[in-house]
Amino acid sequence: MDVLSDVLNAVRLSGAVFFDVDARAPFVTESPPPQAIAGSVKADSEHLIAFHVVAEGSCWAYPAEGDQPPVRMRRGEIVIYPAGDANVLSSEPGLRARANPALYYDPPDRTLPFPVVLNRRSDGEHCRMVCGFFGCDTRPFNPLLNSLPPLVHVPVSEESWRWMTALLDQAVHERVDESPGQEAMLTKLSELMFLEALRAHVASLPPETRSWMSGLRDPQVGHALRLIHGEYAQPWTLDRLARATAMSRTSFAGRFTEFVGIPPMTYLAQWRMQVAARLMRTTSMGVAQIAAEVGYQSESALSRAFKRAVGVPPSVWRDGAG
Repeated sequence: MDVLSDVLNAVRLSGAVFFDVDARAPFVTESPPPQAIAGSVKADSEHLIAFHVVAEGSCWAYPAEGDQPPVRMRRGEIVIYPAGDANVLSSEPGLRARANPALYYDPPDRTLPFPVVLNRRSDGEHCRMVCGFFGCDTRPFNPLLNSLPPLVHVPVSEESWRWMTALLDQAVHERVDESPGQEAMLTKLSELMFLEALRAHVASLPPETRSWMSGLRDPQVGHALRLIHGEYAQPWTLDRLARATAMSRTSFAGRFTEFVGIPPMTYLAQWRMQVAARLMRTTSMGVAQIAAEVGYQSESALSRAFKRAVGVPPSVWRDGAG
């Protein structure tokens, strides 16, 4: 079981390439908080994650608020804002601009991305950026978001990364206006790019890091996560999971919680709710059938657990009112 891919599928990750930005120094552009424009950009997503890829030249990237230091971005590098922070791209650190939410919408009469030109008449350093968003669900359970820092930066030194940004750049730069399938191709490329960025991020984590993502590569915790995700309907107990990882009950529970942030059985229960929620939204299965699918003994048992987890019963969630 590929746990990371399983989570991305379950939380309905979807990408969109919105802007092809051509800029000359000095320049600055500021994006509003993604949640403020979610209804216009990706109305069916609960959470938006902004991303920027440098296709040519270099620039600086940093959140609009807080004390996160600016990151120098060079050709082929990407920066991602998992928490949905307002953010700035500029030719030098410290510049600010006024964000314009009206620029962020899904046009009914043309294809994305929008071409944007900044400071065209300047003879300053040239920089071209590809910018967009990833949408995903946060409820009932998205273990990925809380395990990521406010800013994820993948440097071009990552060998496995270079081909991905080059492919996205070529698809955007050589686009033919109104070309059939263009947006779908860019969407899939951006989603693949996100997965590659997460893989690079996991590989770069120091050994002492403790998070859900670092737990994926830990032998015991990673094995337990694969079991839970691959066989979530099994009648798992703490003892069974501990034995499967060749650890004592106490040692396993402590190690799992240290990495993931919650105990193993809590994680199992929350993941079952995520799977159940996805089945309610994407299939015609009845609640009793879904209950059996995710490891509950009855429809009423699942309904009670589901309402505790998301605040509404399955019927309300399925209708889209939850």
